[in-house]
Amino acid sequence: MNTLFSKLSLALLAIVVLTGSAFFVVERYSTQNYYEEITQRLNASIAMYVTGERQLIEDGVVNSDALSLLAQQAMIINPTVEIYLLDKQGKILGHALPPESIQTDYVSLNPLLELIAGDAQMPLRGTDPRNSEREKVFSAHPVMYQDQLQGYLYAVLGGKKYDELADSIRGSYVQQVSLGALLAIVVAAFFVGLLVFRLMTRRLSRLTSDVRRFTDADFDLEVIAALDNLETTPTVTDDEISQLRQAFGRMANKIREQFKNLKETDRLRRELVTNVSHDLRTPLASMHGYVDTLLIKNDSLSAEERLHYLQITRKHTRRLEQLIGDLFDLSRLESHSIHPQLEHFSLAELLQDVTQEFELEAQEKKISFKMQGGQSESMVYADIGLIQRVLENLIRNALKYTPAEGEISVGLNPQADCVGVVVADTGCGIAEVDLERVFDRYYYIDQGEDNNSDSTGLGLAIVSKILDLHGSRITVSSVVNEGTRFEFDLPTQEAA
Repeated sequence: MNTLFSKLSLALLAIVVLTGSAFFVVERYSTQNYYEEITQRLNASIAMYVTGERQLIEDGVVNSDALSLLAQQAMIINPTVEIYLLDKQGKILGHALPPESIQTDYVSLNPLLELIAGDAQMPLRGTDPRNSEREKVFSAHPVMYQDQLQGYLYAVLGGKKYDELADSIRGSYVQQVSLGALLAIVVAAFFVGLLVFRLMTRRLSRLTSDVRRFTDADFDLEVIAALDNLETTPTVTDDEISQLRQAFGRMANKIREQFKNLKETDRLRRELVTNVSHDLRTPLASMHGYVDTLLIKNDSLSAEERLHYLQITRKHTRRLEQLIGDLFDLSRLESHSIHPQLEHFSLAELLQDVTQEFELEAQEKKISFKMQGGQSESMVYADIGLIQRVLENLIRNALKYTPAEGEISVGLNPQADCVGVVVADTGCGIAEVDLERVFDRYYYIDQGEDNNSDSTGLGLAIVSKILDLHGSRITVSSVVNEGTRFEFDLPTQEAA
């Protein structure tokens, strides 16, 4: 009885029973009023006809014989009519009924006067002298003598005979059929309602079962993925239950995606902790070793050896500082705590400044820089500081993997709504199987040399995150031992 279907069934049963009972009562009441109104309208003039046949009161004296005769004639025509002669105050002066059957000597005149006035709304009921607890429809007319009011003729339409006849047919075939039809309608309405509720609650039961399975899955992605019957696409014929099911389906998919993201984030976090621990441990161990050497052998070391150890220690501190800085920047980018400060600036001028930073290092490695295309039409709308970081990381990365006598080319390609940027080198290149991983954290290219020993492995990951903030996507193409090419574009002010 605690199910929704049981509660709806009980509620429907109560509603149907109450509605059927109310309909029965209203129908009986309206039928009674309808019959009484017709009876009163059809016999409204009967009292006038009776008073017109004989003079019933003369100077206050009742003509009992005439009253008895007229009453008998009226009852022959209509056995349910009962005739009473009243004085001007409503006192019963005469009738043709057994005296012991009369329960009251007075009849209220207000309904009579209202009916005689002709503005009454029928059915209009008056006193029943033979039953003081009930009122009956009637006909009435004043009794006059020499233009003087002598009293009233009061005809009850539907007297005791009518009540006896009504009681005798109360259990008749017609009423039994009517009551049976009403019960059949009530029962049919109840079962139709049960069918409708079953169809509705069956869908709710399915949804409840899916929710329970989803809850009991304990975030098991395989179990959650098995809930493939969760509709998520709305249609024009969907009702509230379908919309609820679709909303749950979308919620389940969203939770599943979020849980996948959480698992991936947790995996990356563990990987980050492992990599950070390794990368921090290496320079710290080297620094610790050289500092211990300085402390232990300080007296026996020459000035040149002491300087050499200090320079190595300084190199490791700088690498440690760079690693910590890159980790901090990547963390801020991934947490969306960095918001680009967009402005209008010349990308060609920024690129010129960045290449000058690496000019000395390039000369030392005998690497040449080459600028290509679109220097005059390079206005973009971006964060100049973040874009400078992108260019620095790409050029620094190119310098590390480009051998002596190599070349690094930086080009601009102005278009209608953006400016394309290309950073290419003639370095060692990247194997095709590794191209998809170049923007991952701690990605290294192992070339067997020490030219990436001071790399944090986070530079390209930072580049990708910064360009994501600008709505841009960086692509890479490479051929082993021939070089690597990075491309991206930045919007112009008009496109932004």
